[in-house]
Amino acid sequence: MSLENGSEGIMQGDIKDRFELVKERIREIPDELLGVTEEKYAYLDFFKVKAQYISFMLEIFDKISDDDPDSYKVYACKDVNYKMYEDIIGENYEYSYSNPDYAEEKLGAMGSLFSFVSAEIAELPGLVFDNKIAEITYLLETYLELYFMFKSGDEVTISSVSDVVRSYAVDYADYHNSERMMDTFIPGRGVASKLVETADLTDLTYLYRYGEYISETELRLAEYLNKLSQDRIDEIAKTFTDGFRRGYTVMGVEFEGKKYVQVRYHIGQERIVRSVCNFFGEMGLTPILFRTAASRMVKRGTVRQGYESSYPNQQFCYDHRNDNALFLTNDFVERRVNSTRKTYEELSQYYIGTDLYHFTEGFAGPAVIETFGEELFSPLQKASVPSLTEQQQELERKMYSELSQLSNEFIPGDSYSFSIIAFPIPDIGEKFEDIFDEIVAINTLDNEKYKAIQQSIIDVLDVSDKVRIVGMNGNKTDITVQMRYLNNPEKETQFENCTADVNIPLGEVFTSPVLKGTNGILYVSSTYLNGYNFKDIEIHIKDGVVSDYYCSNFLSDEDTETKGVEKGKRYIKENILFNHEFLPLGEFAIGTNTLAYTVARRYNILEKLPILIVEKTGPHFALGDTCYSHMEDHAVFNPDGKEIISRENDFSLLRDTEPDKAYFNCHTDITIPYNELGRLYTISENGDETDIIVEGRFVLPGTESLNEALDE
Repeated sequence: MSLENGSEGIMQGDIKDRFELVKERIREIPDELLGVTEEKYAYLDFFKVKAQYISFMLEIFDKISDDDPDSYKVYACKDVNYKMYEDIIGENYEYSYSNPDYAEEKLGAMGSLFSFVSAEIAELPGLVFDNKIAEITYLLETYLELYFMFKSGDEVTISSVSDVVRSYAVDYADYHNSERMMDTFIPGRGVASKLVETADLTDLTYLYRYGEYISETELRLAEYLNKLSQDRIDEIAKTFTDGFRRGYTVMGVEFEGKKYVQVRYHIGQERIVRSVCNFFGEMGLTPILFRTAASRMVKRGTVRQGYESSYPNQQFCYDHRNDNALFLTNDFVERRVNSTRKTYEELSQYYIGTDLYHFTEGFAGPAVIETFGEELFSPLQKASVPSLTEQQQELERKMYSELSQLSNEFIPGDSYSFSIIAFPIPDIGEKFEDIFDEIVAINTLDNEKYKAIQQSIIDVLDVSDKVRIVGMNGNKTDITVQMRYLNNPEKETQFENCTADVNIPLGEVFTSPVLKGTNGILYVSSTYLNGYNFKDIEIHIKDGVVSDYYCSNFLSDEDTETKGVEKGKRYIKENILFNHEFLPLGEFAIGTNTLAYTVARRYNILEKLPILIVEKTGPHFALGDTCYSHMEDHAVFNPDGKEIISRENDFSLLRDTEPDKAYFNCHTDITIPYNELGRLYTISENGDETDIIVEGRFVLPGTESLNEALDE
């Protein structure tokens, strides 16, 4: 194999011919349908609207060339970018076939199938700008197959349309999956690498060359970063890359031989990303920049990994989160799993130029720049959207379990590290620039100072039998966490002393709690998790496992209380439990970054902070896998030299005997803010109690200085 951009290097020999045929045929459809009425062609409007849009995107495809930057000039503009996404922007979405409600209204029982096809077509810009000829061809051939079915005048059934959709997904599952993996592990594919390296970042039209939706957010973000000095940009970037490198030391992972690092970011951050890539280059690492996944064949719900922009419509994304219900079968799962193994094997023998990739040894991990500040989103629940059957939910869990096992087989979790940092976007409000400066300060707090403070907390936790956390000010939290016994307290510890390395900013101590004996209620009045707002979320824990859950998001006037509760439970199951029947408590932690909390309160942005920062602003609990998932056998030590022994729980203990039961492939942190925290204290075996936090303030000796930020 050799490195090629987009599909061309690995596609079948006839794909270009197929592409030309389908391209020309679709361009004929708008004229072909002039004057034709619905009585003659069923679903006429759908095919006409989509043919017009596809023709527009094909015109762009024919004109742009990555080898000729000038070819983008006509299309790298606001008007063209808007037209590419117009169908799903704002109120337009109400009358879009990508909207399942509208599709159902216009097309009846086949609405969800056509809405899926429409949503796939809406992702054409990314495929066009990355020159993905094969993927474009497969999609357009599917559109044409449906068009010819309805044009024929023969009776068309839901079953026949469903077969076409399922064939599109299943027949090309291996190709879509392989392409996605290649994009995420091989440098130089797609448009981003060349853009970040060579574009004139002072000319903001470069943003439109991604083919992603560009809003005022991206323009204002890039404009702001252009005002910063290069020294300031380098300071921000170096904090991040140094944290990534330090993560290897903290985790005890060998850095020598690492060659490639994934860099994920928000469009508009290119000045920072360029500096980040340069610093990684000095470490001997080549960056891999890749687009977030387009097709629903390789997406997981609403998760977005890669470079991204502000989504043109979050409701669109949410509406199509379970489109895999239309094609998730044993055949699909088998193809995707087999393709994953085959692609990993091919990557192990992949040559970049004349150099063997050395995939397993050379992959250094992901470096992720998150953003926050967007408007809080509470989605509408629509009856028209597809939903997974219980059998499909089990099949999906099985698939992700097998994919996770394959990932750990070829890239063991203890063979690489990572780092995550976050910055605000202009949507956060008129104080954006002030908030940006505050976050930079939070990201660069003194590691040594916090290391000492956090050690004083760990010393008390290590001699405890239980820890109890009780809420106040309306917070219903009352949960007792079971600690584990240390056989050798001089050399062992339960909690990791976390500073700014893999997770930036610093500020927490965390452990994998003992499940049996961990019981109670976890409650937060309002929080933002996995991209969605949850109100009055309440999680019941019994012996360390989720036993019940509620939220008030859908207790509206138009719903009965019972219906609202059911919607809320489904919302939690899909977006926090990821369709598992239960999840264990994978982490218990105490956040110590009171400065981050104070800044959030000062600017009234606590709800808008990402989990990465929020988890440092109070005690938190993670539902899902532990922080040491797939690394349980790799010894990890605190700065004081003690080994952190709390690396597994009753589920991960099954990793060698029953691997399909060991992991849940998710980890969601839920934080109790200081102002809702009544008391956090330890309980010894003989019943003695030691307070750490009381009414939102640190009271344990050695932690008092953390209150200084709270007093500002």
